[in-house]
Order: sequence, then C-alpha cells, then structure tokens
Amino acid sequence: MNAEPRDIAAVESLLAFWADAGVDACFEEAAVDRTIVVAPALKAVTRATASVTPVVDMVDATSDARHLAHGADTMEALAEAAASFKGCELVGMGARGCVFGRGDPHAPILIIGEAPGAEEDAAGEPFVGKAGKLLDKMIAAAGLTGKVYTTNTVFWRPPGNRTPTPQEQAVCAPFVERAFFLMKPKAVLLLGAAAARGVLKTDEGIMRMRGQWREWRLAEGDVSAPVMPTLHPAFLLHQPQAKRQVWADILELAVKLDGQENA
Repeated sequence: MNAEPRDIAAVESLLAFWADAGVDACFEEAAVDRTIVVAPALKAVTRATASVTPVVDMVDATSDARHLAHGADTMEALAEAAASFKGCELVGMGARGCVFGRGDPHAPILIIGEAPGAEEDAAGEPFVGKAGKLLDKMIAAAGLTGKVYTTNTVFWRPPGNRTPTPQEQAVCAPFVERAFFLMKPKAVLLLGAAAARGVLKTDEGIMRMRGQWREWRLAEGDVSAPVMPTLHPAFLLHQPQAKRQVWADILELAVKLDGQENA
C-alpha cells in the first residue's frame, strides 16, 4: 500500500529533525521499549554470572547464618554478626563490605529493600543514593521520620547492581528474620519484587501485591506484623508516574501505624 504524501512529508520532516540533532545511525534494527531502563553493563553481568555454580554449601551456610543471627540480642550485635558472616556468595564478588541497616533499631516500622547499590556499598549504609533520598522525602512527607529502620534482603552489593538471587536471599534470611524478631515492628514495608518475594515466600508479581496488606509471621517466637509490598524507589526514578501509587502505599502505612499506636 502506498503511503499518503502527507505521511511521507511527516517522515521526511522527522528524519530531518533527527539529522539536525546529530542522529546519523539507528541504535538497533528492532524497536526497543525505552521506558524499561536496563543498563548494558547489568545485562552483561547477569549473563556472565547466571551460569556460575555456587561454591558455598547452601545448607551449611544457612545453618551458620542462623547460628550467628540467633546469638545476637540487639540490632547492633546483629549487624556485627552479619558483617562476620562469609557464607553468602556476594561476599566474594567485589563488594566493599557489609551494608546492614540504617535508622532507629527500636523504630515501629521496618523497611526492607532488595540489595545495596554502588553508593550504599561505598557509604556502608542502605538507601543513601538517589533512590534512598527519594524514599526519605516520602517518609518525611508522611510524618514517619525517625520511625523507620531500613535494611535489605542481602547485605552485600551484587555485581553490576543486579537483583539478588533467591539463593543469596535465603542464605541471608536468618539475619533479616532475626531483625524482625528483635524489633517486633508494628508494620513492615517491602520495597520491590525481590524483597516482597523473598520475605513473603511467593512468586506473585509486585504489581499484584503492592497496595495490599499481607502478614509476615515467623515460624518461631510468635512474632508477626502487617506487611505492605510496594514499588522500589529506584523504579520511580525511571517511572515517576508511579510515585502516586507508592505515595498511597506509604500513607496506608502511616494510617496503619497511627491506628496501632492509638489502639
């Protein structure tokens, strides 16, 4: 089918615009959805590490983690125990050190993300980069400043800032569960799909889970709390239109906390 003259003119005009802007070649032959931002380096790291056979025995490593975690009676001691743990594969993959937690260890809200990134690895604290600053602003706007403690499902930066694997999360889980036991928070906020799946032991997608209250209950110690999964603040840096959803979830969190404190 022949194109209409006006369509041809529109295409020529658009091509001229791009030429004036300095675009002289196609990036790829096939169209790519640029709303999904994945760094080329991250793709390469993911491919390179996907087939790596773990050298750590999962059963022994998890047992060691549980022993260390259960020996900690305070959040400070738990952070030291996690730093001494060598059973996670991520320890030998280039991370500078253990990035455990930030905030008030007696806070009524526990926030759990996925893994530390480059800025967190350098600073030794979680959520200190752009995504963390955005999270802090939303927490402050909801009146929750000083009422949260933030950590991750793993405590060492994955290569290329990739998503932690379920195996890496499982090995670190005893420390996360011990933090939950020691804090006994009134509510928990899970940031991102990996955190929600790791803590809640589910395969559901984050878009289906977000905005819905779930329950996290430990098998031991009779500790439980309402849990709100939401989108990771790093996602909002690339998809700012989703801020409204996360803001609604954080407001729900504030209302839940207020109701429990005034009960």
